[in-house]
Amino acid sequence: MTAVAAARPHRRKWSFRAAALRAGLYVAMVVTLICILAPFLWLVISSISSQADLITIPLQWIPPHPSLSRLAALTFGSTTDSSALGFRAALGNSLVVVGSTTVIAMVTGTVAAYAFARLHFWGSNRLVYVFLATYMLPPIALILPVYEFLSSIGLLDTRIALIAVYSGFVTPFVVWLMRGYFEGISSDLDDAARVDGCSRLGALWRVILPVSLPGLFSTAVLAFLLCWDEFFYALILTQTSASQTLPVAINDFIGRHSTDFGMLAAGGLIAALPPVIIAFVCQRYIVSGLTAGSVKG
Repeated sequence: MTAVAAARPHRRKWSFRAAALRAGLYVAMVVTLICILAPFLWLVISSISSQADLITIPLQWIPPHPSLSRLAALTFGSTTDSSALGFRAALGNSLVVVGSTTVIAMVTGTVAAYAFARLHFWGSNRLVYVFLATYMLPPIALILPVYEFLSSIGLLDTRIALIAVYSGFVTPFVVWLMRGYFEGISSDLDDAARVDGCSRLGALWRVILPVSLPGLFSTAVLAFLLCWDEFFYALILTQTSASQTLPVAINDFIGRHSTDFGMLAAGGLIAALPPVIIAFVCQRYIVSGLTAGSVKG
């Protein structure tokens, strides 16, 4: 009885510590959630608030006269509205450029990653780091030679130029991620496929890729997001609405002497919808792909 009684205070003390730790974790989670969602919430509020409400001090989290006119103008506006036409053209350009870049980078990067993971030749590890180094170079260091080259072949202000440039820095990213994922898959699967008569590419297509679907989904989503938000190359390499992407079109709402904060927020809200939808739809594949790719086996 004495031993049991002596253990009770310690047990209560331990339970108090566990409860305090759990409460602290919940508080930290709520604070983090607020910090993440507050900017997006303010984006939504700004898109439906009048210009006068946006410059009112103190800020009003509940607009007195909410309106969806800006969102309607950008998506279904009149054909005579130049800003709406430019925005819709930029949305189409972004979908074409980012979609094409993601497909090209996934096809070439996946094959290259499989080669680096399975074909161990002299200097293969160093070559992977060379690929990664091209991805890590700042755009400001590359824009001058890229601009001169595209100008010399007449591809400035075209979507093909953006697709080529984006593929150049997204493909090393895909190679790096998929190489780690392929290295986590047992090479016995390749050997079994080769015994059954498959070539290297046949083993990749029929055996390895079906097993790697979570990793492919997560890498494709990350590659899509990497291109969707790109601004610097699109700003320098495009001049007209025939090739400008969404980040550049949204930047046009910032004038020399004034800024239309409402249209800026409405454009940002529309531009944020595709990544949010993709993240929600592919959430299961993203999580499973990243966790499975992080385990070597």
